[in-house]
Parts: sequence; structure tokens; C-alpha cells
Amino acid sequence: MAKLMNQTQGNKILIDELKVASTMFDRMKGLLGTKDLGASEGLWIHRCNSIHTFFMNYSIDCVFVDQSLTVQALVKNVKPGRMVLPIWKSKSVIELKSGQIEKLGLALGDQLHVGH
Repeated sequence: MAKLMNQTQGNKILIDELKVASTMFDRMKGLLGTKDLGASEGLWIHRCNSIHTFFMNYSIDCVFVDQSLTVQALVKNVKPGRMVLPIWKSKSVIELKSGQIEKLGLALGDQLHVGH
């Protein structure tokens, strides 16, 4: 399982269990069918600059990043049945449990890193 770290905050580990959605099927499915995310869980969706929460049962936070994993946009508490329009500078999105953006102290311009 991959880990998400914030290099801007001295390689602080943000997420211990980062799942990666890189295939078309995994990207389309996203978090559909899941009951909730734990505080240490997240989903990184490659080649994605907008999301929806149709048919989901819980709210999420979304961290949109560019190709070098620099934070381009932070969208907090996206409720079920909503849509986040494209963030043009972003190349992928990391979906987190609602409230985690604030709890983890994420900010625009933070440089993130994914490792093991």
C-alpha cells in the first residue's frame, strides 16, 4: 500500500493507506460502493481533474494536484450527489475522509509525494 507524504511539511506522512486508481475501471468506480474512508485512508485517481459524488453515502475532501503532485486546489466536504467542476491545472485528485484537509494542514502549493 502506498503512503502520501507532504514534503513541504518535512515529509510528514498524511495517509498510510493510499489506494491508487490508475486503470479506467478503477478511475470510473472511484469510491462508489464503499461505506466510508478511515482517517488514514485515501484514493488517488490518476488522469482526473473533476469528480462527482453521485450515489455515494458520505462526504469527502478532494486534493487536486498537478503532474509533479503540487497542490492546485483543495475542495472540502463534498457532499453526496455533488459535482466538482474541472480544475484545469490539475492532473489527478486525492480523495480523503471529509475534514482531513483541515486536520492535516494541507495548503495550496504544498508539494506532496507518494512512496512505500
